Amino acid sequence: MDLHILDHRLRVTSICKNGLVNFTHPLIKLIFLRNRARCKFFSLTETPENYTVVLDEEGFKELQPSEHLLVESSVWLPLNVVSNGNSSSSSQAVGVTKIAKSVIAPLAQQHVSVFMLSTYQTDFILVREKDLAVVINTLEEEFNIYREVGGEYSAVLSQDVHNGFQKNGKEAPQLTVHPLLIPQNQFCVMSLDPDTLPAIATTLIDVLFYSDSPKEGALPSQDLDCIKFFSFSLIDGYVSLVMDTEAQRQFPADLLFTSSSRELWRMVRIGGQPLGFDECGIVAQISQPLADNDISAYYISTFSFDHALLLMV
Repeated sequence: MDLHILDHRLRVTSICKNGLVNFTHPLIKLIFLRNRARCKFFSLTETPENYTVVLDEEGFKELQPSEHLLVESSVWLPLNVVSNGNSSSSSQAVGVTKIAKSVIAPLAQQHVSVFMLSTYQTDFILVREKDLAVVINTLEEEFNIYREVGGEYSAVLSQDVHNGFQKNGKEAPQLTVHPLLIPQNQFCVMSLDPDTLPAIATTLIDVLFYSDSPKEGALPSQDLDCIKFFSFSLIDGYVSLVMDTEAQRQFPADLLFTSSSRELWRMVRIGGQPLGFDECGIVAQISQPLADNDISAYYISTFSFDHALLLMV
């Protein structure tokens, strides 16, 4: 298998709910006017707490400093596993299950924190730029590693690592057992042709920016076991959407597409308090048992919590 280090330098940010009004213009530009924004990697995920925005340096320029914007201090690099010339999602094991043992667990063993972003097309493993040498040394025995520069890939050779940890050592990070929440929503992972984005613009803006506003004539929701979660990604020209079935019903059925089996997914939300970015092994702790039992799963990290989507059977 090949491991690609993609040609994006990413920032992970959070916009608080009551400050969203200050960012609607740049966010709409990043979603619908990607040629003007020149952003190639953009992901926006709404959770009950905030909006997590992951974007490259060109996109980050669109977000003006504000008391409503939190920015994680590191630069992150996205990795992607490719097998037989196709992304990891093309194999039978779907999502993070495919890479749990080959990527996630070895990096946790070496105390490398990861930020996961599963999409309809593939799974992105984000690592801090400063950890790249450790990542390469840890994974070079399992993968042919290539780095993308200007659209071209070249082989990466091992770099010296001076972080105090022996490569393939047995010292494992001490794990914290985090509480889990399993909401009742059923989720779908979908995509669409980016050229059709204007056709769903009104619906998408409504779902992203006005979903918490009561609709005319609507009764207050009594279902406290469901949580708000909506993720939109536009990465290198490919669109991915993760939404619950209630949100899905608002979109034209003929524009969104998913797999032929139309799977539904249940969410496991990880964390009782915000997880932060420095703890290692959270993704491995969740994905390893799923991989052992061959359970397909997507995994989406956000600024405060992690979210695993498990295939309903």
